[in-house]
Amino acid sequence: MHWRHINWKRWQKPVGLLIAGALQALSFAPDPLPAWALSPLQLITMAVLVRSIWRAENCKQGAIRAWLFAFGQFMLGLYWLTISMHTYGYIPLPLAVLALAALSTYLALFAGCAGWITQKIGCAAWSEGETSSTGPVMAALAWASLWTLSEWLRATLFTGFPWLNTGYAHADSWFASWASVFGIYGVTFLTAFCAAAIAGLVGATHFSPKLEPQRALAGVIAITLALIGWALQTISWSQPRGAPLVVRLVQGNVDQGLKFDPRLLAANIQTHLRLAATPVPAGSHVPEVVLLPETALAAFQHQIDPAAWSAWKELATRQASTILMGAAILDRATNNYTNSVIAIDSQTDLNQLLQGTTPARYDKHHLVPFGEFIPFGFHWFVEIMRIPMGDFYRGKIEQPAFVVNDQRIAANICYEDAFGEELLPSLSSQTGANILANFSNLGWFGDSFALRQHWQMSRMRAIETSRPMLRATNTGASGAIDHTGQRIAMLPAHRAAVLDVSIQGQTGLTPYARLGNLPVLLLSVLVLIAAFYRRRMAFRHHAR
Repeated sequence: MHWRHINWKRWQKPVGLLIAGALQALSFAPDPLPAWALSPLQLITMAVLVRSIWRAENCKQGAIRAWLFAFGQFMLGLYWLTISMHTYGYIPLPLAVLALAALSTYLALFAGCAGWITQKIGCAAWSEGETSSTGPVMAALAWASLWTLSEWLRATLFTGFPWLNTGYAHADSWFASWASVFGIYGVTFLTAFCAAAIAGLVGATHFSPKLEPQRALAGVIAITLALIGWALQTISWSQPRGAPLVVRLVQGNVDQGLKFDPRLLAANIQTHLRLAATPVPAGSHVPEVVLLPETALAAFQHQIDPAAWSAWKELATRQASTILMGAAILDRATNNYTNSVIAIDSQTDLNQLLQGTTPARYDKHHLVPFGEFIPFGFHWFVEIMRIPMGDFYRGKIEQPAFVVNDQRIAANICYEDAFGEELLPSLSSQTGANILANFSNLGWFGDSFALRQHWQMSRMRAIETSRPMLRATNTGASGAIDHTGQRIAMLPAHRAAVLDVSIQGQTGLTPYARLGNLPVLLLSVLVLIAAFYRRRMAFRHHAR
């Protein structure tokens, strides 16, 4: 068929939705766009999606439109996965792109379900104000509920994948403060409602003058929610506890392609040891705790020269500090191995450390599929990818915090801090953590969106819990975030360096830390029950 005979109008809507989804992918971290632009961009692009679903002719069309939008978002927003597969996994680039497309196809199904149900319960009719004066508000609430539940399910089923949750686009907006109350899914609910309110006010529809006040009601509620978020910024959910802690963050910047080369193991250890021992400027405080990234020592503990462990203990003794280090630990008694963070100080028993039985440690609980555990039937894929240490043992959900002076530091590893609800147990007890610390290795993903997206997630965890968050990573983004989610200091990515900062631990629980995701999930379910009931009543009314 000649290109002149193609029905371009038919493809206009699908291509537009793919582009809108790709644009939304740019809203999850600054660069290339400035931070102030991320929240408006997300609201506008989602408003385009909502308007398109409301104007769909049937459930199938609504589902396809939502799926296209989400597919475009994931293909661009997760492009960095091809770097790990192609550059470091040696998979041919076309196959890596195909694998990304397969993952995006699956992830977009959750959005497609939200689009299908939106049409099923008649939200398009409510958005036109056909049933009552509250129709547009009910339509926006129903959409917010469906979108929130779809993202929660995406982050929960089959170990979950919460990346690119809508709420992260609003880390620099007034909506971010709502995370302390309802968590990231609360931010998602509120901003999805606001996007639907925008869709009801602006779109390819001829508004009847008598309907304008009803449409404006959803807009007024959206503005009110943003203003309440601004007011929430003034509330202190936690209080300082103890004296500030002087912390050193080590960013080794070891090339991922060389990190697990056994010939370079000793050199990489020396790189991290040299950075950790960097002299402090005259008049500055010696660090009380030193954080090194995930698998900073890229071998099991018994495969490392005991002299290296002695050197780390000697450094901790000389500085009177505690070293928290990411390491792969093999328990030689049980033959289980874990992705862990271990503590080394002047009292550390090196024999216990070499045997993999050191008590001062945190074992990663939420493992990454394929990277840290192998789903049934996929060992062939891990072998192709040449993933080292591919089947770890899972740690407990609640583990003791590391105690340094009078502060308690709760560790999480890699993308564990993308699951906010899983960090809450570390805060709930009488000896709950005052500081959160993430140990990551994002070297798999080059200099990509992944580093900045992960930083935004850590900021939201700080807001949710009202706790400072420390980040020690191999290549970036390493830095410190205060208990309000604001950056204290940050190292440039892909540079070997250390960062010394003073961190104030906090005590006290936010509403979200007390109740978790339950309130927003319950609200979403109740809204949908009301929506289905309203639809049923409408059918009965028309049947008469």
